[in-house]
Amino acid sequence: MPCALASIASILERKPKLFGLALSAPCPEDSLAEIFDFIVVGSGPAGRRAAIQAAKLGKSVLVVEGRAKVGGVSVHTGTIPSKTLRETALNLSGWRERGFYGRSYRVKKEIGSEDLSIRLSKTLAHEVDVLEHQFLRNGVQTMAGFARFVDANKLVVTSPDASELVVEGQRILIAVGTVPHRPDDIDFTNPQILDSDGIVSLPRLPRSLTVVGAGVIGLEYATIFSALDIAVTIIEPRGSVLDFVDREIVDEMVHQLRDRGVTFRLGAKVAKVEAEADGRIATTTEDGRSVRTEMLLYCAGRKGATDSLELEKCGLEVDCRGRLAVDPDTFQTSVPHIYAAGDVIGFPSLASTSMEQGRIAACHAFGLPLPPAPKYFPYGIYAVPEISTIGLSEQEVREMGIPYECGIARMRETSRGHIMGLDQGMMKTIFSTKTGRLLGVHIIGEGATELIHIGQAVLNLEGTIDYFIENTFNYPTLAEAYKIAALDAWNRMPH
Repeated sequence: MPCALASIASILERKPKLFGLALSAPCPEDSLAEIFDFIVVGSGPAGRRAAIQAAKLGKSVLVVEGRAKVGGVSVHTGTIPSKTLRETALNLSGWRERGFYGRSYRVKKEIGSEDLSIRLSKTLAHEVDVLEHQFLRNGVQTMAGFARFVDANKLVVTSPDASELVVEGQRILIAVGTVPHRPDDIDFTNPQILDSDGIVSLPRLPRSLTVVGAGVIGLEYATIFSALDIAVTIIEPRGSVLDFVDREIVDEMVHQLRDRGVTFRLGAKVAKVEAEADGRIATTTEDGRSVRTEMLLYCAGRKGATDSLELEKCGLEVDCRGRLAVDPDTFQTSVPHIYAAGDVIGFPSLASTSMEQGRIAACHAFGLPLPPAPKYFPYGIYAVPEISTIGLSEQEVREMGIPYECGIARMRETSRGHIMGLDQGMMKTIFSTKTGRLLGVHIIGEGATELIHIGQAVLNLEGTIDYFIENTFNYPTLAEAYKIAALDAWNRMPH
Protein backbone atom coordinates (compact mmCIF):
# COMPACT_ATOMS: atom_id res chain seq x y z
CA MET A 1 0.00 0.00 0.00
CA PRO A 2 1.35 3.44 -0.83
CA CYS A 3 2.50 5.28 2.26
CA ALA A 4 0.54 8.45 1.62
CA LEU A 5 -2.68 8.43 3.59
CA ALA A 6 -5.30 6.97 1.28
CA SER A 7 -9.03 7.16 1.49
CA ILE A 8 -10.88 4.09 2.66
CA ALA A 9 -12.37 3.82 -0.80
CA SER A 10 -8.99 3.53 -2.46
CA ILE A 11 -7.93 0.92 0.08
CA LEU A 12 -10.99 -1.14 -0.69
CA GLU A 13 -10.36 -0.90 -4.42
CA ARG A 14 -6.98 -2.52 -3.96
CA LYS A 15 -8.01 -4.98 -1.23
CA PRO A 16 -11.73 -5.64 -1.47
CA LYS A 17 -11.49 -9.05 0.17
CA LEU A 18 -9.08 -7.94 2.83
CA PHE A 19 -11.59 -5.82 4.69
CA GLY A 20 -14.67 -7.79 3.69
CA LEU A 21 -16.84 -4.68 3.79
CA ALA A 22 -18.82 -2.68 1.28
CA LEU A 23 -18.49 1.11 1.36
CA SER A 24 -22.21 1.48 1.91
CA ALA A 25 -22.23 -0.59 5.09
CA PRO A 26 -23.68 1.65 7.82
CA CYS A 27 -22.37 -0.24 10.83
CA PRO A 28 -19.40 -2.61 10.55
CA GLU A 29 -19.13 -3.88 14.12
CA ASP A 30 -20.13 -7.40 13.13
CA SER A 31 -18.11 -7.48 9.90
CA LEU A 32 -14.94 -9.44 9.43
CA ALA A 33 -12.01 -7.30 10.58
CA GLU A 34 -8.50 -7.36 9.23
CA ILE A 35 -6.13 -8.35 12.00
CA PHE A 36 -2.84 -6.51 12.57
CA ASP A 37 -0.10 -7.25 15.03
CA PHE A 38 0.00 -3.59 16.00
CA ILE A 39 -2.45 -0.74 15.47
CA VAL A 40 -1.27 2.80 16.17
CA VAL A 41 -3.89 5.52 16.54
CA GLY A 42 -2.15 8.78 15.66
CA SER A 43 0.93 9.49 13.54
CA GLY A 44 2.69 12.14 15.62
CA PRO A 45 6.16 11.61 17.12
CA ALA A 46 5.09 8.77 19.44
CA GLY A 47 2.93 7.02 16.87
CA ARG A 48 5.36 7.12 13.98
CA ARG A 49 8.34 5.98 16.06
CA ALA A 50 6.32 3.11 17.54
CA ALA A 51 4.97 2.04 14.15
CA ILE A 52 8.38 1.97 12.51
CA GLN A 53 9.94 0.14 15.47
CA ALA A 54 7.24 -2.55 15.35
CA ALA A 55 7.63 -2.87 11.56
CA LYS A 56 11.38 -3.37 11.98
CA LEU A 57 10.55 -6.26 14.29
CA GLY A 58 8.67 -7.89 11.41
CA LYS A 59 5.17 -7.08 12.65
CA SER A 60 2.17 -6.05 10.57
CA VAL A 61 1.43 -2.45 11.47
CA LEU A 62 -1.47 -0.09 10.73
CA VAL A 63 -1.38 3.63 11.51
CA VAL A 64 -4.75 5.41 11.70
CA GLU A 65 -4.59 9.20 11.31
CA GLY A 66 -7.53 11.58 11.50
CA ARG A 67 -5.92 14.22 9.31
CA ALA A 68 -5.67 14.11 5.54
CA LYS A 69 -1.90 13.69 5.84
CA VAL A 70 0.32 11.94 8.35
CA GLY A 71 2.30 13.78 10.99
CA GLY A 72 -0.17 14.51 13.76
CA VAL A 73 -0.23 17.68 15.84
CA SER A 74 3.57 17.86 15.80
CA VAL A 75 3.81 18.35 12.03
CA HIS A 76 0.62 20.23 11.28
CA THR A 77 -0.12 22.59 14.19
CA GLY A 78 2.50 22.11 16.90
CA THR A 79 6.22 21.52 17.01
CA ILE A 80 7.25 21.95 13.38
CA PRO A 81 5.00 24.94 12.54
CA SER A 82 5.95 26.87 15.68
CA LYS A 83 9.67 26.29 15.19
CA THR A 84 9.41 27.16 11.49
CA LEU A 85 7.56 30.34 12.40
CA ARG A 86 10.30 31.17 14.88
CA GLU A 87 13.10 30.67 12.37
CA THR A 88 11.28 32.67 9.71
CA ALA A 89 10.62 35.54 12.10
CA LEU A 90 14.26 35.67 13.22
CA ASN A 91 15.55 35.59 9.65
CA LEU A 92 13.18 38.15 8.14
CA SER A 93 13.38 40.52 11.08
CA GLY A 94 17.18 40.45 11.17
CA TRP A 95 16.99 39.59 14.85
CA ARG A 96 20.34 37.82 14.96
CA GLU A 97 22.16 40.82 13.49
CA ARG A 98 20.78 43.45 15.85
CA GLY A 99 23.72 43.02 18.20
CA PHE A 100 25.81 44.71 15.50
CA TYR A 101 23.37 46.99 13.75
CA GLY A 102 20.97 48.05 16.51
CA ARG A 103 17.38 47.28 17.44
CA SER A 104 15.94 49.07 14.41
CA TYR A 105 17.76 46.76 11.95
CA ARG A 106 15.47 44.63 9.77
CA VAL A 107 16.09 42.42 6.76
CA LYS A 108 12.57 43.06 5.45
CA LYS A 109 10.84 46.29 6.44
CA GLU A 110 7.27 45.08 6.01
CA ILE A 111 6.68 41.50 7.15
CA GLY A 112 3.24 40.00 6.55
CA SER A 113 1.57 36.70 7.32
CA GLU A 114 2.21 35.57 3.75
CA ASP A 115 5.96 35.86 4.36
CA LEU A 116 5.61 33.43 7.25
CA SER A 117 3.30 31.02 5.44
CA ILE A 118 5.56 30.50 2.41
CA ARG A 119 8.34 28.90 4.44
CA LEU A 120 5.85 27.04 6.61
CA SER A 121 4.10 25.34 3.69
CA LYS A 122 7.41 24.20 2.20
CA THR A 123 8.62 22.85 5.53
CA LEU A 124 5.42 20.95 6.26
CA ALA A 125 5.35 19.43 2.77
CA HIS A 126 8.90 18.19 3.28
CA GLU A 127 8.10 16.72 6.71
CA VAL A 128 5.08 14.86 5.39
CA ASP A 129 7.07 13.54 2.42
CA VAL A 130 9.84 12.24 4.69
CA LEU A 131 7.36 10.54 7.00
CA GLU A 132 5.42 8.94 4.14
CA HIS A 133 8.67 7.59 2.74
CA GLN A 134 9.64 6.15 6.14
CA PHE A 135 6.31 4.34 6.38
CA LEU A 136 6.61 3.10 2.80
CA ARG A 137 10.06 1.60 3.07
CA ASN A 138 9.24 -0.05 6.41
CA GLY A 139 5.97 -1.57 5.18
CA VAL A 140 3.72 0.38 7.55
CA GLN A 141 0.14 0.64 6.28
CA THR A 142 -1.74 3.89 6.84
CA MET A 143 -5.41 4.76 6.91
CA ALA A 144 -7.15 8.14 6.94
CA GLY A 145 -10.00 8.31 9.39
CA PHE A 146 -11.11 8.65 12.99
CA ALA A 147 -10.92 5.56 15.17
CA ARG A 148 -13.20 4.47 17.98
CA PHE A 149 -13.10 1.31 20.06
CA VAL A 150 -15.63 -1.50 19.65
CA ASP A 151 -13.96 -3.62 22.31
CA ALA A 152 -10.46 -4.03 23.71
CA ASN A 153 -9.08 -5.27 20.37
CA LYS A 154 -11.34 -3.91 17.65
CA LEU A 155 -11.58 -0.39 16.27
CA VAL A 156 -14.02 1.18 13.84
CA VAL A 157 -12.35 3.67 11.51
CA THR A 158 -14.61 6.32 9.97
CA SER A 159 -13.11 7.71 6.79
CA PRO A 160 -13.53 11.26 5.41
CA ASP A 161 -16.28 9.98 3.08
CA ALA A 162 -18.19 8.62 6.14
CA SER A 163 -17.61 4.95 5.25
CA GLU A 164 -16.53 2.69 8.10
CA LEU A 165 -14.20 -0.26 8.49
CA VAL A 166 -13.36 -2.56 11.36
CA VAL A 167 -9.74 -3.36 12.16
CA GLU A 168 -8.41 -5.56 14.91
CA GLY A 169 -5.09 -5.26 16.69
CA GLN A 170 -3.39 -7.79 18.89
CA ARG A 171 -1.69 -4.79 20.47
CA ILE A 172 -2.74 -1.17 20.24
CA LEU A 173 -0.98 2.13 20.90
CA ILE A 174 -3.00 5.29 21.59
CA ALA A 175 -0.96 8.28 20.45
CA VAL A 176 -3.65 10.80 19.55
CA GLY A 177 -1.93 13.81 21.11
CA THR A 178 -3.82 16.79 22.47
CA VAL A 179 -6.09 19.64 21.45
CA PRO A 180 -6.17 23.16 22.91
CA HIS A 181 -8.33 23.74 25.98
CA ARG A 182 -11.15 26.10 25.02
CA PRO A 183 -13.21 27.62 27.84
CA ASP A 184 -16.90 27.97 27.01
CA ASP A 185 -16.96 31.67 27.91
CA ILE A 186 -14.45 32.66 25.22
CA ASP A 187 -15.71 33.19 21.67
CA PHE A 188 -13.25 31.34 19.47
CA THR A 189 -15.42 32.00 16.42
CA ASN A 190 -14.04 35.54 16.50
CA PRO A 191 -11.14 35.61 13.99
CA GLN A 192 -9.20 37.85 16.39
CA ILE A 193 -9.25 35.19 19.14
CA LEU A 194 -6.99 32.24 18.40
CA ASP A 195 -5.63 29.15 20.14
CA SER A 196 -2.25 27.52 19.59
CA ASP A 197 -3.60 25.45 16.67
CA GLY A 198 -5.12 28.41 14.86
CA ILE A 199 -2.12 30.70 15.21
CA VAL A 200 -0.15 28.76 12.61
CA SER A 201 -2.55 29.92 9.89
CA LEU A 202 -2.63 33.52 11.03
CA PRO A 203 -4.51 35.63 8.45
CA ARG A 204 -2.52 38.77 9.25
CA LEU A 205 0.06 40.03 11.72
CA PRO A 206 -1.42 42.19 14.48
CA ARG A 207 0.26 45.30 15.88
CA SER A 208 -0.53 44.18 19.44
CA LEU A 209 -1.16 40.78 20.99
CA THR A 210 -2.37 39.43 24.33
CA VAL A 211 -1.16 35.95 25.22
CA VAL A 212 -3.13 34.15 27.94
CA GLY A 213 -0.95 31.47 29.51
CA ALA A 214 2.78 31.59 30.18
CA GLY A 215 3.52 27.91 29.74
CA VAL A 216 6.00 26.68 27.15
CA ILE A 217 3.64 27.18 24.19
CA GLY A 218 2.47 30.60 25.31
CA LEU A 219 5.99 31.87 25.92
CA GLU A 220 7.28 30.53 22.63
CA TYR A 221 4.62 32.35 20.61
CA ALA A 222 4.76 35.49 22.75
CA THR A 223 8.51 35.86 22.23
CA ILE A 224 8.32 35.05 18.51
CA PHE A 225 5.82 37.85 17.93
CA SER A 226 7.83 40.16 20.16
CA ALA A 227 10.84 39.53 17.90
CA LEU A 228 8.67 40.85 15.05
CA ASP A 229 8.29 44.10 17.04
CA ILE A 230 4.68 43.37 17.94
CA ALA A 231 3.60 44.70 21.35
CA VAL A 232 2.93 41.65 23.54
CA THR A 233 1.23 41.34 26.93
CA ILE A 234 1.42 37.99 28.76
CA ILE A 235 -1.29 37.14 31.31
CA GLU A 236 -0.63 34.22 33.64
CA PRO A 237 -2.68 33.22 36.73
CA ARG A 238 0.36 31.80 38.53
CA GLY A 239 2.87 34.08 40.16
CA SER A 240 5.81 32.61 38.25
CA VAL A 241 6.64 31.00 34.91
CA LEU A 242 8.42 27.78 33.90
CA ASP A 243 8.61 26.43 37.43
CA PHE A 244 10.54 23.34 36.27
CA VAL A 245 13.44 25.47 34.97
CA ASP A 246 16.32 26.79 37.09
CA ARG A 247 15.22 30.13 38.58
CA GLU A 248 18.34 32.00 37.49
CA ILE A 249 17.65 31.10 33.86
CA VAL A 250 14.00 32.13 34.17
CA ASP A 251 15.00 35.44 35.77
CA GLU A 252 17.36 36.09 32.87
CA MET A 253 14.61 35.36 30.35
CA VAL A 254 12.08 37.62 32.06
CA HIS A 255 14.68 40.40 32.23
CA GLN A 256 15.40 40.11 28.52
CA LEU A 257 11.72 40.13 27.59
CA ARG A 258 10.90 43.12 29.76
CA ASP A 259 13.91 44.93 28.34
CA ARG A 260 12.43 44.66 24.86
CA GLY A 261 8.96 45.76 25.91
CA VAL A 262 7.05 42.58 26.73
CA THR A 263 4.55 43.18 29.55
CA PHE A 264 3.99 40.49 32.19
CA ARG A 265 0.78 40.30 34.22
CA LEU A 266 1.58 37.46 36.62
CA GLY A 267 -0.82 36.29 39.32
CA ALA A 268 -3.70 37.59 37.20
CA LYS A 269 -6.59 35.32 36.26
CA VAL A 270 -8.73 36.19 33.24
CA ALA A 271 -12.29 37.14 34.21
CA LYS A 272 -13.71 37.88 30.75
CA VAL A 273 -12.75 38.38 27.13
CA GLU A 274 -14.83 40.71 24.97
CA ALA A 275 -14.73 42.04 21.43
CA GLU A 276 -15.07 45.80 21.30
CA ALA A 277 -16.82 47.85 18.63
CA ASP A 278 -13.54 48.80 16.95
CA GLY A 279 -12.59 45.14 16.61
CA ARG A 280 -10.03 45.13 19.42
CA ILE A 281 -10.13 42.40 22.06
CA ALA A 282 -10.49 43.49 25.69
CA THR A 283 -9.14 40.98 28.22
CA THR A 284 -10.16 41.79 31.80
CA THR A 285 -8.52 40.12 34.79
CA GLU A 286 -10.10 39.43 38.17
CA ASP A 287 -8.29 42.38 39.72
CA GLY A 288 -10.22 44.69 37.39
CA ARG A 289 -7.38 45.55 35.01
CA SER A 290 -8.00 45.37 31.28
CA VAL A 291 -5.71 44.83 28.30
CA ARG A 292 -6.88 45.91 24.83
CA THR A 293 -5.03 44.50 21.83
CA GLU A 294 -5.75 43.70 18.19
CA MET A 295 -5.56 39.96 18.77
CA LEU A 296 -5.66 37.41 21.59
CA LEU A 297 -3.85 34.08 21.71
CA TYR A 298 -5.25 31.66 24.29
CA CYS A 299 -2.65 29.10 25.41
CA ALA A 300 -3.86 28.11 28.87
CA GLY A 301 -3.56 24.36 28.65
CA ARG A 302 -4.31 21.44 26.34
CA LYS A 303 -6.31 18.25 26.80
CA GLY A 304 -6.00 14.75 25.41
CA ALA A 305 -7.77 14.20 22.08
CA THR A 306 -9.59 11.16 23.46
CA ASP A 307 -13.24 12.24 23.42
CA SER A 308 -14.14 10.37 20.23
CA LEU A 309 -12.26 7.14 21.02
CA GLU A 310 -15.08 5.65 23.15
CA LEU A 311 -12.48 4.34 25.57
CA GLU A 312 -15.11 2.97 27.94
CA LYS A 313 -15.64 0.11 25.45
CA CYS A 314 -12.07 -1.09 25.94
CA GLY A 315 -12.04 -0.57 29.69
CA LEU A 316 -10.01 2.63 29.90
CA GLU A 317 -10.69 5.90 31.72
CA VAL A 318 -9.15 9.34 31.35
CA ASP A 319 -8.58 12.16 33.82
CA CYS A 320 -10.28 15.56 33.77
CA ARG A 321 -7.98 16.70 30.95
CA GLY A 322 -8.55 13.64 28.77
CA ARG A 323 -5.18 12.07 29.59
CA LEU A 324 -4.39 8.39 30.07
CA ALA A 325 -2.45 6.91 32.96
CA VAL A 326 0.36 4.50 32.02
CA ASP A 327 3.18 2.54 33.57
CA PRO A 328 6.11 4.99 33.28
CA ASP A 329 8.54 2.21 32.35
CA THR A 330 6.51 0.32 29.76
CA PHE A 331 3.74 2.79 28.79
CA GLN A 332 1.10 0.10 29.28
CA THR A 333 -2.35 1.27 30.29
CA SER A 334 -4.53 -0.62 32.75
CA VAL A 335 -5.45 -2.88 29.81
CA PRO A 336 -2.14 -4.76 29.30
CA HIS A 337 -2.18 -5.00 25.49
CA ILE A 338 -3.13 -1.33 25.05
CA TYR A 339 -0.37 1.25 25.33
CA ALA A 340 -0.37 5.05 25.29
CA ALA A 341 2.45 7.49 24.58
CA GLY A 342 3.11 11.11 23.74
CA ASP A 343 1.20 14.17 24.85
CA VAL A 344 -1.92 12.12 25.61
CA ILE A 345 -0.22 10.83 28.78
CA GLY A 346 0.78 14.30 29.97
CA PHE A 347 4.09 15.73 31.17
CA PRO A 348 6.66 16.32 29.74
CA SER A 349 4.77 16.54 26.41
CA LEU A 350 7.89 16.96 24.30
CA ALA A 351 8.29 15.63 20.76
CA SER A 352 11.67 14.17 21.71
CA THR A 353 10.39 12.25 24.74
CA SER A 354 7.26 11.18 22.86
CA MET A 355 9.40 9.47 20.22
CA GLU A 356 11.23 7.47 22.86
CA GLN A 357 8.00 6.61 24.63
CA GLY A 358 6.59 5.22 21.39
CA ARG A 359 9.72 3.19 20.69
CA ILE A 360 9.80 1.76 24.22
CA ALA A 361 6.10 0.88 24.07
CA ALA A 362 6.53 -0.99 20.78
CA CYS A 363 9.57 -2.87 22.04
CA HIS A 364 7.82 -3.89 25.25
CA ALA A 365 4.67 -4.90 23.37
CA PHE A 366 6.63 -7.49 21.39
CA GLY A 367 8.96 -8.68 24.13
CA LEU A 368 12.13 -6.92 23.06
CA PRO A 369 14.28 -6.31 26.14
CA LEU A 370 15.39 -2.74 26.72
CA PRO A 371 18.12 -1.31 28.92
CA PRO A 372 17.02 1.20 31.55
CA ALA A 373 16.32 4.64 30.10
CA PRO A 374 18.89 7.34 30.88
CA LYS A 375 18.07 9.16 34.09
CA TYR A 376 18.05 12.62 32.51
CA PHE A 377 16.80 14.00 29.21
CA PRO A 378 16.95 17.58 27.91
CA TYR A 379 14.10 20.05 27.74
CA GLY A 380 14.07 22.48 24.85
CA ILE A 381 12.02 25.67 24.91
CA TYR A 382 12.11 27.38 21.52
CA ALA A 383 11.37 30.86 22.75
CA VAL A 384 13.36 33.93 21.77
CA PRO A 385 15.78 33.47 23.51
CA GLU A 386 16.05 29.68 23.46
CA ILE A 387 16.18 27.81 26.77
CA SER A 388 17.43 24.28 27.30
CA THR A 389 18.04 22.42 30.51
CA ILE A 390 19.03 18.98 31.78
CA GLY A 391 19.65 17.51 35.19
CA LEU A 392 19.08 19.14 38.55
CA SER A 393 18.31 22.81 39.04
CA GLU A 394 20.08 24.75 41.78
CA GLN A 395 16.87 24.67 43.82
CA GLU A 396 16.68 20.87 43.59
CA VAL A 397 20.34 20.47 44.54
CA ARG A 398 19.76 22.59 47.64
CA GLU A 399 16.66 20.61 48.64
CA MET A 400 18.64 17.36 48.31
CA GLY A 401 21.38 18.71 50.56
CA ILE A 402 24.16 18.09 48.03
CA PRO A 403 27.24 20.31 48.48
CA TYR A 404 27.68 22.07 45.14
CA GLU A 405 29.18 24.92 43.19
CA CYS A 406 27.91 26.72 40.11
CA GLY A 407 29.86 27.94 37.12
CA ILE A 408 28.58 30.70 34.85
CA ALA A 409 29.63 31.55 31.30
CA ARG A 410 28.24 34.49 29.33
CA MET A 411 28.00 33.90 25.59
CA ARG A 412 29.60 37.31 25.00
CA GLU A 413 32.71 35.93 26.73
CA THR A 414 33.32 33.54 23.84
CA SER A 415 35.02 34.59 20.61
CA ARG A 416 32.21 32.97 18.63
CA GLY A 417 29.74 35.06 20.61
CA HIS A 418 31.61 38.23 19.56
CA ILE A 419 31.60 37.09 15.93
CA MET A 420 27.85 36.45 16.07
CA GLY A 421 27.16 39.74 17.81
CA LEU A 422 25.72 38.12 20.92
CA ASP A 423 25.37 40.47 23.85
CA GLN A 424 23.07 38.19 25.87
CA GLY A 425 22.83 34.53 26.77
CA MET A 426 24.43 32.44 29.49
CA MET A 427 25.29 28.90 30.52
CA LYS A 428 25.03 27.66 34.09
CA THR A 429 26.67 24.42 35.18
CA ILE A 430 26.29 22.79 38.59
CA PHE A 431 28.91 20.44 40.05
CA SER A 432 29.14 18.41 43.24
CA THR A 433 32.01 19.74 45.36
CA LYS A 434 32.39 16.28 46.91
CA THR A 435 32.72 14.18 43.75
CA GLY A 436 33.16 16.78 41.01
CA ARG A 437 30.29 15.21 39.08
CA LEU A 438 28.15 17.32 36.78
CA LEU A 439 24.68 17.67 38.28
CA GLY A 440 22.93 19.98 35.83
CA VAL A 441 23.32 22.27 32.82
CA HIS A 442 21.03 25.20 32.11
CA ILE A 443 21.40 27.42 29.03
CA ILE A 444 19.62 30.48 27.70
CA GLY A 445 20.49 32.11 24.41
CA GLU A 446 21.37 31.33 20.81
CA GLY A 447 21.99 27.63 20.18
CA ALA A 448 20.87 26.51 23.64
CA THR A 449 18.93 23.50 22.37
CA GLU A 450 21.99 22.27 20.44
CA LEU A 451 24.59 23.01 23.09
CA ILE A 452 22.70 21.09 25.77
CA HIS A 453 23.61 17.72 24.25
CA ILE A 454 27.25 18.00 25.35
CA GLY A 455 26.04 18.36 28.91
CA GLN A 456 23.57 15.52 28.37
CA ALA A 457 26.33 13.09 27.41
CA VAL A 458 28.59 14.05 30.30
CA LEU A 459 25.74 13.99 32.82
CA ASN A 460 24.36 10.57 31.83
CA LEU A 461 27.88 9.09 31.63
CA GLU A 462 28.52 10.41 35.16
CA GLY A 463 31.32 12.70 34.02
CA THR A 464 33.01 15.28 36.21
CA ILE A 465 34.29 18.83 35.98
CA ASP A 466 37.62 17.43 34.83
CA TYR A 467 36.15 16.55 31.44
CA PHE A 468 35.45 20.17 30.60
CA ILE A 469 38.73 21.47 31.98
CA GLU A 470 41.02 18.89 30.38
CA ASN A 471 39.40 18.50 26.94
CA THR A 472 39.86 20.69 23.89
CA PHE A 473 36.88 22.38 22.26
CA ASN A 474 36.77 23.68 18.71
CA TYR A 475 37.69 27.35 18.49
CA PRO A 476 35.83 29.59 18.04
CA THR A 477 32.56 27.94 19.13
CA LEU A 478 29.79 28.62 21.59
CA ALA A 479 30.64 25.22 23.11
CA GLU A 480 33.69 26.90 24.68
CA ALA A 481 31.19 28.16 27.23
CA TYR A 482 31.39 24.73 28.88
CA LYS A 483 35.07 25.22 29.62
CA ILE A 484 34.54 28.80 30.80
CA ALA A 485 31.70 27.73 33.12
CA ALA A 486 33.70 24.76 34.45
CA LEU A 487 36.72 26.93 35.22
CA ASP A 488 34.45 29.46 36.89
CA ALA A 489 33.10 26.73 39.19
CA TRP A 490 36.56 25.18 39.74
CA ASN A 491 37.95 28.51 40.94
CA ARG A 492 35.46 28.51 43.82
CA MET A 493 35.65 24.81 44.72
CA PRO A 494 37.84 23.52 47.56
CA HIS A 495 41.02 21.82 46.34
